[in-house]
Amino acid sequence: MTLPTTLAGWLAHCEHLHTKTIDMTLDRLVAVRDRLGLRFDVPVISVAGTNGKGSSCAMLEAIALQAGYRTGLYIKPHLVHFEERCRLNGEMASADSLLPHFAAVEAARQDTPLTWFEFTTLVIMRALSMAPLDLVILEVGMGGRLDAVNAVDADCALITSIALDHTEFLGHDREAIGFEKAGIMRPGSPVVVSDPQPPAVLQARADALGADLRQLGRDFNFQGDKQQWGWRGRSQRFNSLAYPALRGANQLLNAAGVLAVFEALREQLPVNAQAVRNGLAMVELPGRFQIVPGQPALVLDVAHNPQSVAALALNLDQMGFYPQTHAVFGAMHDKDLAALLPHLAPLVDHWHLTDLATPRAATAAQLADAVRRACGARPITTTLHGDPESALRAAAAAADPADRIVVFGSFYTVGGVLKNGLPRLAARHLG
Repeated sequence: MTLPTTLAGWLAHCEHLHTKTIDMTLDRLVAVRDRLGLRFDVPVISVAGTNGKGSSCAMLEAIALQAGYRTGLYIKPHLVHFEERCRLNGEMASADSLLPHFAAVEAARQDTPLTWFEFTTLVIMRALSMAPLDLVILEVGMGGRLDAVNAVDADCALITSIALDHTEFLGHDREAIGFEKAGIMRPGSPVVVSDPQPPAVLQARADALGADLRQLGRDFNFQGDKQQWGWRGRSQRFNSLAYPALRGANQLLNAAGVLAVFEALREQLPVNAQAVRNGLAMVELPGRFQIVPGQPALVLDVAHNPQSVAALALNLDQMGFYPQTHAVFGAMHDKDLAALLPHLAPLVDHWHLTDLATPRAATAAQLADAVRRACGARPITTTLHGDPESALRAAAAAADPADRIVVFGSFYTVGGVLKNGLPRLAARHLG
């Protein structure tokens, strides 16, 4: 068989190596990991949770870089380019640099079936393991216990907020989902939990393993006013901190967990207050309550489950008054639309529903039906579009300069409006 020679070719190749899109087992991946000889000689942080993983990973990276550490990050999913998933010292890896790792995984795979996600996870982890780094940060996928990232033993685990999502794979209540997230814990190692109301299973699992669980509200906490905030852990304090550059009411929860991770690893990776301040001030992560300058106001957010959409609604409500709000929305068909849409129903006047380029997506027509049910008698308009960029163009054409446009839902939705670049998307002449 002739092997691919381009990144696009390899990604297409990976789509046909398993009969399933998701296979919740680890034994196949572990076997390939061992054939690759994949291991890390530097501290590894794994990050699991329903919401807040990406923001927490970005903060971990930003603070570590400001502390002078060479940092590798595996973050997902990507918005536009696959290479976004692999970051070395704050920069996206090049496509060419990843090609040898695709070939190495293919050789080690032999006849073992791997899903697209499993194959590409091994590719990126191998790239990170062979780079000259001081720290590796790995974002777990939808679960934890059986996620591909869990083939690596982390020196510290971070578990962010836990909510109902991917219930067909992870369970139908927070305790069941928490059990899956707890799978990233390791005996005797620290685990930080930044969920303010964690499922009881997290503490129970930590006790059973002898893991050092550090819980928000007990082992670390934060407080603040409109100007600044402070953090207190078991043995460290950071005072007079500016708010993180990432917007949103939930970002202090994420930042507090991140600082608890650095406290847990302070002997291996000490960071000072200036690194914390600079890192939080400079952190960037597209698509997380991202406000794009211009008129009308443009907000991008990958909120796609009830908890994250509730946070988006709170953040939008705190933005101030806008005469009309226009929403561009696309989502997967397995999302709990009946639970998430009511959070935004009182705030949105005009809905632009879009198809997405994946078989998992709900159609624009299905989304429109769900929106109308959620809004009830409230007067709204709904229009259907074939792709997110067309939906955004229509929203911009309909909006007045003083209005607001919110693009939310799947990563495919936000990525669909980002793929041709932000500058012209921010401009009024979109319409």
